[in-house]
Amino acid sequence: MRVDLAASLRWAARLGFNEGVDNHFSMAVAGEDGVVRGDRFLINPYGWHWSEITASSLVLCDADGTVLEGDNQVEDTAFYIHSRVHLACPAATVAMHTHQPYATALTLLEGGRLEMCEQNALMFDERIAYDDEYEGLALDADEGDRLAHKMGNRSLLMMASHGVMAVGPSVAECFNDLYYLERAAQFQVLARSTGGKLRTISQDVRDRVRQQMGMELPKLADRHFTALRRMLDQEEPEYRN
Repeated sequence: MRVDLAASLRWAARLGFNEGVDNHFSMAVAGEDGVVRGDRFLINPYGWHWSEITASSLVLCDADGTVLEGDNQVEDTAFYIHSRVHLACPAATVAMHTHQPYATALTLLEGGRLEMCEQNALMFDERIAYDDEYEGLALDADEGDRLAHKMGNRSLLMMASHGVMAVGPSVAECFNDLYYLERAAQFQVLARSTGGKLRTISQDVRDRVRQQMGMELPKLADRHFTALRRMLDQEEPEYRN
């Protein structure tokens, strides 16, 4: 669990998804009775670049912000966003918030949307929620609750003038979504830069592909993240410590 979360942060750093020591990945963990309720979660420590993260550097905190394990602190916006999302969103065992370049670029456009015009984008058909109102830094529970409400039961939240958040049942599935969201956004930013018109895909095809993706995505996520872990084990094995 800790090792997977540390690995995802290391890879996100390699891909340029983080900004300095900002942005945050977290995972809800079980309480003493073995039940996961979202009120205890692991999260990357404030002040550490993602490329420095190891399994043991992760912080365990509760829904009140009390650090239960670890020698580091949790950044305020990380706490207020992740604590409220873990508590409110059924799918949010894992929550990853980034300002990755191309996906964030779409959030800067008035009415910006990921268009269902390409195969990678179709991975997210009817899985993205949009927050079209930037309300400033998330420095209180109200803003965290607002974002959690916007997320609802979707897997991704595009946050206006801010960035993106992905949630999922595992590190592998959540990270896989972030990775392919960025690729889909990159393709669309590049296509739009030509001044040409984006293609359209019929609703019948979209419906069929959505069903196909529902079966294929968990397998893809597992294979993808397993490969990334193998690479880290060879090149940066200290992340496991």
